[in-house]
Amino acid sequence: MCGTVGSYDFMRTSRRWSTNQLIFGGCVLWSLVLISCVTVDRIVVQPGTGVPGATYVGSKACAQCHTDKTEHFAGSTHARLRLADATVGDIGCEACHGPGSLHVQSGGKAGTIINPKNSPEACFQCHLDKRGEFSLPHTHPVLAGKVTCIDCHDVHQGSSIRGGGAAMAAQTETCLRCHTAQAGPFIYPHGAIREEGCTACHDPHGTVNDKMLLARDANLCLRCHLAELTPGFNIGGYKSGGAHANLIGSRLSEGTCWSAGCHEDVHGSNVNASIRP
Repeated sequence: MCGTVGSYDFMRTSRRWSTNQLIFGGCVLWSLVLISCVTVDRIVVQPGTGVPGATYVGSKACAQCHTDKTEHFAGSTHARLRLADATVGDIGCEACHGPGSLHVQSGGKAGTIINPKNSPEACFQCHLDKRGEFSLPHTHPVLAGKVTCIDCHDVHQGSSIRGGGAAMAAQTETCLRCHTAQAGPFIYPHGAIREEGCTACHDPHGTVNDKMLLARDANLCLRCHLAELTPGFNIGGYKSGGAHANLIGSRLSEGTCWSAGCHEDVHGSNVNASIRP
């Protein structure tokens, strides 16, 4: 009887240790997976569609002609892309442009390579969220073919955002190439454009709000103008007697901050420091 109990206790102990070991081993394995995801310097993508009959030739073949694109490409975010098939070697360029053998053989003839400037589908292979944003009610007409991703993004160098990082002025210039009416110069420019750029108020890929605004009412302005919040403030009206109040409570009840005769010149003014018309 004692021997039976001892064997039973041993089996329970063995089973318990086995379970603990499995849990510990699973945690170690999961940690290794997380570390590998964080430290990997490449993004693996599945081969997309390309020109029928073309095969992969490698990025070195591209560099023979397109030196203006490849000289800065190594430091770009898109340089991290590689295809899942390791047998094709270094194909950073062909991850987006598709197999390039026919393009090389034809001496660069048009129509023998995928050109993202002609269609956003090459970009949408990875940027699925942007396809969704361009389907929202208010967007740049990318899906209609009137604007392309390349008009705003330089995919061959840096973070792919023209004028990104510390070059905020250059980033804003990308927008002002088309939106010339908002370019100024203004005696009293809107500080948001000077300090943060157009994306302080607009999402260039699309929103549900008119003019691709991040918010449709005073909440947009209050993202920065928190100093205007006074005791008793609410979106329906300012505190009676405050700088923005009138006899009926607030002009906000008649519209947004940039309507109802208030701060209508939101990009800048030459006559009023409060960007009023």
